[in-house]
Amino acid sequence: MAAPRSVSPRIRALALVLLLAGILVGGVVLSAVTGQLPITPTEVAGSLLRAIGIDTAWAPTDPIVESTLWVVRFPRILMGLAVGAALAVAGAVMQAVFGNPLAEPGVVGVSSGAALGAATAITIGASVLGGPGVALFAFVGGLLATLLVYAVARAGGRTEVVTLLLTGIAVNAIAQAGIAFVLFVADTASREQIVFWQLGSLGGSRWDQVALVAVVAAVGITVALLLARRYDLLALGERSARHLGVDVERLRIVSIVLVALLTGAAVAFTGIIAFVGLVVPHLIRMIIGPAHRGLILASAVGGGALLVVADLLTRTLVGGAELPIGMLTSLVGGPFFFWLLYRQRRRSGGWA
Repeated sequence: MAAPRSVSPRIRALALVLLLAGILVGGVVLSAVTGQLPITPTEVAGSLLRAIGIDTAWAPTDPIVESTLWVVRFPRILMGLAVGAALAVAGAVMQAVFGNPLAEPGVVGVSSGAALGAATAITIGASVLGGPGVALFAFVGGLLATLLVYAVARAGGRTEVVTLLLTGIAVNAIAQAGIAFVLFVADTASREQIVFWQLGSLGGSRWDQVALVAVVAAVGITVALLLARRYDLLALGERSARHLGVDVERLRIVSIVLVALLTGAAVAFTGIIAFVGLVVPHLIRMIIGPAHRGLILASAVGGGALLVVADLLTRTLVGGAELPIGMLTSLVGGPFFFWLLYRQRRRSGGWA
């Protein structure tokens, strides 16, 4: 009797993407119909069809329902999709560049650096330029934090786990001190906005903000997919990758800018949402393997699904109140990070 053949990684990746897409669609529908104003799924479908020029009996007749969908819920849902995808892909790229599953924008301080940039923009008035002004400052802050982590944590062609974590602690501490100083010199209105960045929320998302984040996320994910083959070669080791024609240093610099761009765009409008870039890519890698093309694509879908579902929970877990989404993702990601840290330590035989 022949032994059953194992399922190929490509089939596993396709099945996982379809599963995540199903979760994503379910989360989107539930998010659209759930809220203080009850809306039926048929009204959601009718409103979407009417937007593309197809009138049906499902379309809502109440203008309040229509306004709730297009002013409040749809922008919030799409922002969650874009931010979740951007953070998850940023985490996958960062893990590929550092060759370490513990690398993640929130853990190593990239998100805090981007938040410091956004807080500075608010305080000095760069926010009058609109979304691009805040996003630009957030990008610069995230880029500086990423370069600092890269310069300190890399040694001898590899990244030590302890060095990476200590670097992340230091960068987070510096960024938090910078945010505290900005809060000290800011006026009352700016302080309220900066506090929002520290908690994380998808509330108040506007279409212009959604468009900016979606464009950055789409470009970033496309670039990451184009670099996926090189990440696979880099996983073989720097020397092997160079022999196979990969310009390792150039790849790392491009990837660092890519991580800063994705993280900065996400943090600029939603605040610090930690652990998405750690949990999603790592779980997907455990299921479909380390091939980066499937990993990046599945991470984008999984990150979007995770944030949409998390946002739905923040609006429904506590009646009459909305939990900060950054707090919820930290409650889930924190224990996962401890487990991953313990697993990494056992594999390496200790860090003494």
